[in-house]
Amino acid sequence: HMGDGRGRPPEIGLDGDSGGPMNLSSMLFRISVEGEGIHGGPKGMPGFGGQIQTRAIFGQVPEGEIVFQYRDTTIILSGDSADSDGDRVTLRIPTYTLINPWKPLSALPLLSPRVAPAVFGLGLLEALSESEILAFSDPDDRDGDGISGRPNYVYDVEYGQKKLGRFGWKANTPTLKQQNAAAFNQDMGITNPLFKNENCDEDRIECKSEKTDIDSATLEDVFVYIRTLAVPGRRDWNKANIQKGEKLFQTAKCADCHLPTLHTQKIAGSTNLSNQTIHPYTDLLLHDMGSGLDDNRPDFSATGSEWRTAPLWGIGLTKVVNGHNFFLHDGRARNILEAILWHQGEADFSRETVIEMSKKDREALLAFIESL
Repeated sequence: HMGDGRGRPPEIGLDGDSGGPMNLSSMLFRISVEGEGIHGGPKGMPGFGGQIQTRAIFGQVPEGEIVFQYRDTTIILSGDSADSDGDRVTLRIPTYTLINPWKPLSALPLLSPRVAPAVFGLGLLEALSESEILAFSDPDDRDGDGISGRPNYVYDVEYGQKKLGRFGWKANTPTLKQQNAAAFNQDMGITNPLFKNENCDEDRIECKSEKTDIDSATLEDVFVYIRTLAVPGRRDWNKANIQKGEKLFQTAKCADCHLPTLHTQKIAGSTNLSNQTIHPYTDLLLHDMGSGLDDNRPDFSATGSEWRTAPLWGIGLTKVVNGHNFFLHDGRARNILEAILWHQGEADFSRETVIEMSKKDREALLAFIESL
């Protein structure tokens, strides 16, 4: 999360040889097998847990390596001459393969990549009431608009019960504290009061420990830091072209899932988070994004093709802060337009509307999104 911002996938030719194992610095891979695990979540791969560890401490071997491969497909945009610049967009379709596993796989692995998301504004998302979020849920599409966002109810390890999921690409984590603790444990191998066991095979002697690596006070310090990170301010919001793009955002029904405005509830001891009008451009609900983004890996009630609506606030500063413009859960999109063109399923109308826009209208729409 460099600069508290967005991670990226490794680039073939820069971070590894084409077709070979890649160096994962701000990206990880979930792994599971068919069936439900404990508490209704994904069932971890025996011997590997729920996440592939591509690094190891001295004297040990990593759990495996990941090979990246891409193939291209072309989308032709409407509105102008098919020979003019920008009318053809090439999308890259990724394939990920686990190689050199530290032990034989007991079943077909379900792999799903995750780039590190930006971490600002998370305290405000946690301050939304459950009723505020559920007010926009329509799992049976009763209003017939083709959009049927629904909540993901997941296991809260601190309180031992199911709660509304808010965080993670599949809304598979209920609280910011649990999100931080799980990242310590699964991403960095740091045990803590919420996750006291290493994320590896319980039969490996090096996975056993007598005490946690960090204490409650350290975990709380990180929680307070992440919880209070402010959202970057918008830029150029009053320019005519950006205001035009905002109207096109509404016309294309992008705002039906990327909700512009929500309201936080009263949070005890925190005036900065309480009773705030916020503009995150998310509903925190799961939506079916079609077969193109299907990772074929269930996560609590989320299916393989369902993803939580990603917040858009701060998205226009990704290049400035992180030096790249890779988007979506695995960074396959190399700019915002590519990310839009990957939207299918419930977002078919929005995608087709953007494809059919004139070039000037698309530029205005993108300028608006980049102003957020």
